[in-house]
Amino acid sequence: MGFPANIRAVIFDMDGVLVDSEPAMYKASIAGLREFGIEARAEDFKPFVGTGERSFIGNVVRLHGGEYHDGMKDRVYEIYCRDIDREIVRFPAVVPAIEALKKAGILLGIASAADAVKVNANIRAAGLDARDFGAIVKAGDVGKLKPAPDIFLKAASILGVEPEQCIVCEDAENGVRAAKAGGMYCLGITSTFPPERLTELGADRTAPDIGVLHELADLVQEKRKER
Repeated sequence: MGFPANIRAVIFDMDGVLVDSEPAMYKASIAGLREFGIEARAEDFKPFVGTGERSFIGNVVRLHGGEYHDGMKDRVYEIYCRDIDREIVRFPAVVPAIEALKKAGILLGIASAADAVKVNANIRAAGLDARDFGAIVKAGDVGKLKPAPDIFLKAASILGVEPEQCIVCEDAENGVRAAKAGGMYCLGITSTFPPERLTELGADRTAPDIGVLHELADLVQEKRKER
């Protein structure tokens, strides 16, 4: 299954797509919440992946009978940023795919429900350059986070393209829902959920990583040669 011929931009979720930071985030969240008397487990967080850290951490705090406040999130981020280079898992396909898309002249964006501190740390740890992305939209930049489509629509607007001209790369259930609600083509990355689940939610295509986007870069390059 090829990509649509009208695509002008690719918008990436961060966690689970450009870098595998979710296990590191689980560890930091468990360690941080333990300081507030919350004994969380990694599986507690999974339903809230991709919904922003207030939801990701806050819902687990409430699950264990606690009362959430932003000091909990701030402490988790301190631990996360301290340990990121040791704990984060880098995807080998990411940097070559980004380079191929750049060479083909495809516009690039990031739309993450994470706070700026985490997004910036992840970009650096993934070996990427923030200047390569024409739009970086984060929690706080839009009123509604995923599964609402606002974060992807804002990224598309900043890049100057229509939603139907975008591919969204997502690994999370709520992210796939958001991409399809925004009228965008969705490439489901199977780093967190199985392909069957992402397809069930509306993903147009699934792949283990973004390396498959070399096909898009090649398609654009071929169209350019034909002109």
